[in-house]
Amino acid sequence: MYLKSLEISGFKSFAKKATLHFTSPITGIVGPNGSGKSNVAEAFSFVLGEQSIKSLRGKRGEDLIWNGGIKQSFELRANRASVKLIFDNSRRIFPTIDFEEVTLERIVHRDNTNEYLLNGSQVRLKDIAELLAGAHIGATGHHIISQGAADRILSASIRERREMIEDALGLKVYQWKKLESIRKLEKTEENMKQVESLRREIAPHLKFLKKQVEKIEKADLMRRELITLYQEYFAQEDGYIRSEKARLADELAGPHREMDELESALIRAKEVLVTSKGQDETSKEILDLEKQISAARDEKDTIMRELGRLEGEIAAGKRVIEKEIEKQKRDEFKTVYLKDVEEVIASLESFSAITDIKMMWNEVISTLRNFVARHRGNTQTSLIGEVEADGVRLGQEKMAREAAYTEVSEQEAKLIRQYQELKYSIEKEKDTNREAEKDVFRIIARQNEVRGIIASIQNQQGALVRVEEAFKRELTEAGIMAGRDAVHYSITSVLSDRHAQEERRHVIERIKIRLEDAGASGGHEVLKECRDTEERDVFLVRELADLELARKELLKLITELDQRLDHEFKSGIVKINSEFQKFFSLMFGGGKAELSVITESRRRKKSDAEDLGELLREGQGGEMAEAVDEQGPEGLEVTVSLPKKKVKSLMMLSGGERALTSIALLFAVSQVNPPPFIILDETDAALDEANSKKYGDMIENLSKHSQLILITHNRETMSRAGVLYGVTVGAEGASRLLSIAFEEAVQVAK
Repeated sequence: MYLKSLEISGFKSFAKKATLHFTSPITGIVGPNGSGKSNVAEAFSFVLGEQSIKSLRGKRGEDLIWNGGIKQSFELRANRASVKLIFDNSRRIFPTIDFEEVTLERIVHRDNTNEYLLNGSQVRLKDIAELLAGAHIGATGHHIISQGAADRILSASIRERREMIEDALGLKVYQWKKLESIRKLEKTEENMKQVESLRREIAPHLKFLKKQVEKIEKADLMRRELITLYQEYFAQEDGYIRSEKARLADELAGPHREMDELESALIRAKEVLVTSKGQDETSKEILDLEKQISAARDEKDTIMRELGRLEGEIAAGKRVIEKEIEKQKRDEFKTVYLKDVEEVIASLESFSAITDIKMMWNEVISTLRNFVARHRGNTQTSLIGEVEADGVRLGQEKMAREAAYTEVSEQEAKLIRQYQELKYSIEKEKDTNREAEKDVFRIIARQNEVRGIIASIQNQQGALVRVEEAFKRELTEAGIMAGRDAVHYSITSVLSDRHAQEERRHVIERIKIRLEDAGASGGHEVLKECRDTEERDVFLVRELADLELARKELLKLITELDQRLDHEFKSGIVKINSEFQKFFSLMFGGGKAELSVITESRRRKKSDAEDLGELLREGQGGEMAEAVDEQGPEGLEVTVSLPKKKVKSLMMLSGGERALTSIALLFAVSQVNPPPFIILDETDAALDEANSKKYGDMIENLSKHSQLILITHNRETMSRAGVLYGVTVGAEGASRLLSIAFEEAVQVAK
């Protein structure tokens, strides 16, 4: 036994709770017309998930709820109807549920809401349907057969008949799987289209980013090369500056000492002249000339230092101008980011609200000019102007200093000539008193020579200072352009000459220009964006591959399900025909009956293009056709041959013959793939006494494979039941149940 009991409460005519216990292979339900017998069969359909209210003989969900008797007040009507069906699951008719007993319950409320309960837990209708399909049970179909439904299998179309047989053979679970697979396939293909669309969408941006990354990688290589060159350059330059400073300091120490000694000697000689008795105007003139010459030389040295500073500033300004001009030339072919162009487009689109064409045109021109100025570097022109103006000022100042230098030099030359003339006149005199004056001339002459040596060394030091300043500027620029590693170097001894160092500096300048052209700014953000976009694309590729694999698996599954359905259907038809022939022969005492698979042919109206083709052929001697034959879906046709009659068409059968034929077919179907239970609702109503006995024999045979619930008026059918439930109508109009044991049922039936 699979069914244990059915509990009905508030459903249709059952006002109060009524319970049917199924303890026999065959349970009969009897009662007068209108007592509510068929409501029991409908209760089965209801609890098993039937969704058609019309098939349950109602219009709305509230029609299924007890509405009170005629003599009762309105308040006594039920607010809900519930049907509970209890299965014995000891043989695991429901393998997915690990309980000995399975309870299905459906509740409908007056607001048309439904509840589905499985062992007391609320579930979905889909869950109930899948559970029952696995046990070869459904809300309607071959195992719940009413008097009208019995004939339906004969009057149905070949396609509808096939669907009934497929349901009876338990193929619906495969059809559901196939339908689910088709839905998944459609969803998978839709997802594939979306993924492909996303890949097409990011492909141009990814291509652009890869080009930018290539530029960044090249710039990174150049930067590393620049760091190496900088480290070599700075090591050599720092070593050169240090060694030159030490050398010039050593060379300057000797002249300075000699100058100090000469200064002391000159002071002593001057003291002799001052204290000499023979002092005259010549000695005073010598001292005065010496002071003037010394002052002129000091002024000339000051002007020389100023000229050196001005030349250094002018040279630095020229280098700035050259770099800015070169940068402007490179900006003519500067690459801009796509997002910057998109921002300009977005800003231009915002002008759509401006109605004045001239105003809109001015706004567009202004926006584009700002965009070009921002990416060209609008500070370059003003910077060049400032440097050029500063250069003009420095040039004018230099010219003034050069004029002053020329004037001082001429004055110094004039004083020296006077000094030389005075010295010559003194040399001509042989007076011993002139020895002190000769010493002064000799000391001053040597001082001039030493001063020249010192000036030469100081000029070299000035040039070295400018080299050091350029070195410091290059350090700052290297740190900005190549990073901190470029300024980390080890001081080495000078290995290469200044020419090689200058060549190294030229190479560095060329690399710096190429590095600026590469546009390596924002490299970290571009690399991150490219990496993220590549990861996104790789993810989409994997996703597409997974979807393609899933698509192939679904196509394979659908093919396998089609093959399984075809095989199960055809083998099932063979088995059904064997049983159909047995039951048919039993019913009619011979004859032949079978199901055959046929293809429905259809005729459709021709399209306009086909009509045109036919007209052309007609002109060539062809004939017109009004319709086109097409192959329709496969279906099932019932062919019968009654003994001693030439009857083969179902339309030629009498009502009783149709009833017997439909019963034979339904019983044959039930024998091939027996459901756990079968409900027969007055399917024997049209049978006479002789056929009723045959019907009863078939029922007993069916009960060996399926539990039977029989709703009948037929006494022969009643006699085959182990338990009889009688349905009566109480005074309030509600259905009531009475049970009768088998022995009592036999007496009643006879």
